[in-house]
Amino acid sequence: MTKQELVTKMQDAGAFVPGKKVRLHFGDQGAILLDGQASQVTEDADSPADTTIKVNWDDWQSMASGQLDGMTAFMTGKLKVEGDMSNAMQLQGVLAKLR
Repeated sequence: MTKQELVTKMQDAGAFVPGKKVRLHFGDQGAILLDGQASQVTEDADSPADTTIKVNWDDWQSMASGQLDGMTAFMTGKLKVEGDMSNAMQLQGVLAKLR
């Protein structure tokens, strides 16, 4: 799946945290913004976010497919969180919408 396909799939599934802005940063693959205030998912890498989740693209794909648990990724350093941790904890529900 490409990043643009992910954005479309997440938008169609309503995969964002209501009322919050969460950025998924994939390193050199860029970023997407899950904007729960505007109810949209975009490739906006510059707008302020309540939480930024840093994970490489391959690990994200593993998490989205259910092969890698988000908590395991966090505990092993594959996923890093900046900002409001509670938004990151809601990511499991967001990922469930993608399956």
